[in-house]
Order: sequence, then C-alpha cells, then structure tokens
Amino acid sequence: MSDALFTPIHLGAIKAPNRILMAPLTRGRASPGGVPTAIMQTYYQQRASAGLIISEATGISPEGSGWPSAPGIWSDEQTEAWKPVTEAVHEAGGRIVLQLWHMGRVVHPYYLGGELPVSASATRTPGEAHTPEGKKEFAIARPLRLDEMPRLIDDYGLAGENAKRAGFDGVQLHGANGYLIDQFLRNSSNLRNDEYGGIPENRVRLMREVMERLISIWGADRVSIRLSPNGDSQGVDDSDPATLFAAAARVLQELEVGFVELRQPGPVGTFGATDVPAQDQLIRNIYTGPLVLNSDYTAASAKADVSSGRADAIAFGRPFISNPDLVERIRVGADFAPNKGVPQTWYFPGEAGYIDYPTLAEESGKTPA
Repeated sequence: MSDALFTPIHLGAIKAPNRILMAPLTRGRASPGGVPTAIMQTYYQQRASAGLIISEATGISPEGSGWPSAPGIWSDEQTEAWKPVTEAVHEAGGRIVLQLWHMGRVVHPYYLGGELPVSASATRTPGEAHTPEGKKEFAIARPLRLDEMPRLIDDYGLAGENAKRAGFDGVQLHGANGYLIDQFLRNSSNLRNDEYGGIPENRVRLMREVMERLISIWGADRVSIRLSPNGDSQGVDDSDPATLFAAAARVLQELEVGFVELRQPGPVGTFGATDVPAQDQLIRNIYTGPLVLNSDYTAASAKADVSSGRADAIAFGRPFISNPDLVERIRVGADFAPNKGVPQTWYFPGEAGYIDYPTLAEESGKTPA
C-alpha cells in the first residue's frame, strides 16, 4: 500500500531510510531549567524507526523560552543532558535533528522575571499563556532594537554549536506557528519601517541571517526550516502570503538548505485550520530541494502526496505520540488513529501518556484477561 513512503531519501546530508518523519512535538518532560531527562531518552529511542526525527521545539535562550518544562540548548548542563538522547536514537539506528525555538511575543513575562517579551513590533499574542501559576493574558511585546540583532543571531549560533556538541545530525530553524521568526516574516505582526520590516525582502532578512549563521556551523545540507505559510497562527498572518513566501523560498533556494518542512492547513477546528489556498506548490516551484509536508495525514493521503510528487516526505505529529512504531504500522496497514492517545497527558509531566504506549507487536502479544 505504502511503497512510496518506504523509498530512501536524502534530506540534505541525512540519508533517511523511509519518508515517514516524526514532526516536532512539544511534550513538556524536561526538568526545571530546561534540562532533558532520562525518560526523554526512552521516548525518542522508541520512535527511532522514523526516517528522521525532528525534535520538540527547544529554546535557544531564556529570553525565547516560555513553555513549562520545555527543553533548552543554551547551557552546558542542557547540552550534556541531550547527549544520552541522541546516543539512544543512534543506537537504535535512527537520525535526529534539533529544532531551534525562540517564541518571541508568545513568552509571558512570568518566564522573564517580569520583563516584556521581544518581537518584531509592539504587538500582543491573542489569548492566554500557560504558566505554572495558571493561564495569564499575554503582554504587549517590546520591539527588538537594531543593535540587538547581532546578539539574537549569536544566541541562535550558540544553540547551533551546542546542538553539534550534543550529537544531533543537524538543526531545524523554527520559522512557523506564530513564533519569533514568523513574527518577523508576516505583516500582521511586523510593523517595522527599517531594514527588517516593510517589503517582503526585508521581512525575510532575519530568517536569512539566522540560517546563514547556522549554515556556517553545520553546512547547508544539515540545516532545515519549518514554515507555516497558510493562514493565521497564534494571531500572526500576512495580507499577501504568496509574495512573502515566494521571497522566503528564493532565500532558501539560494542557501541550498537541506530540506523545508511546511505546516499545512488542517480540517476546520484543528490547529492550523484555514480557508486560504495552500502555498506549498508555490514554494515547490522555487525551492528545488526536498519538501516535507505536515498536517493531519493518513497513510493513504501521505502515500498519495509522495507518489504524485507534491511532497518528498511527510512529517507525522500526533500519531507518533501514541504509536512509537508508527512506521511499522503504516508498513503493514495497521490502525494508528491518533485519538488512541490521551490529550490530558500530552504536556503532563511523567511517563504516563509518554513512554507507555505499546507497539503493534506488544499489542498482538497480549492475551485476554
């Protein structure tokens, strides 16, 4: 059924044995201070059969981190704690890249000692933030000054260097879902009138500069990016997405990045739902490297999009939560409905709903009580 998904592919320098990727999934299992824990080793190792694991979004600095128990990569302690995770994945025959995350205006002042979050402009994320003290209304962000840009790019550079020390196979820049890079890209959140604002070629500048720094550390073929070019995401949108993301695609083509992953629209009522046209084919017409799509795929729709050439690989998110052996389930045509998972445990500390889901072999080996 799914032969197209089981053809090996080079994602830049990374040779993936199949085209079923594990999408980045925030799970909130790090210890205070953003230090990876032992159960994270088990979690990622269980899912090492993915063609490539893209790690959960990982903070590049205290300034950019605002999710309870999310991991970081800015300190020596965090870097050392990631090493057993990458080793566990490699021992199981897998590959893993680290997604680099700055949340921008989505960081609540609670996480910043009362200071304002930073963004492209003085705008506010709609809704409320999750904090250990409960939900709190987001604050209006402080625009980053021009003299702060080198420091911000250095933060990404340090995170990229630490990711290499930790044994990852590459890095992915989180440029999607309404976080900092996305806040600079799209004109509902970027109201600047300097060289980082205004026309699309200016709004993609920060993305370019960060990618160039990461490429200087890793080489272009081990650097990728995630974008979400379709519709509103956490209050971030653009009045002319086709022109904007064509400009972004030209940068990525020029830099020859390893691959591009796109968060696509989902059905109405799901995260990323939108009624605007998908931009993936526009990007594909400009960027000629591997294109990975992600959003609510079934095995059949994934096979269809890879077979037709719409995508080169598919990144599955929620199905990997409750199906550590998702690749095998797709191979044999077994059920992998993501609703087997327990949403209440997605971000809840501990092993429940994290590393206790059975494989297909373990399920079939069970006997009735």
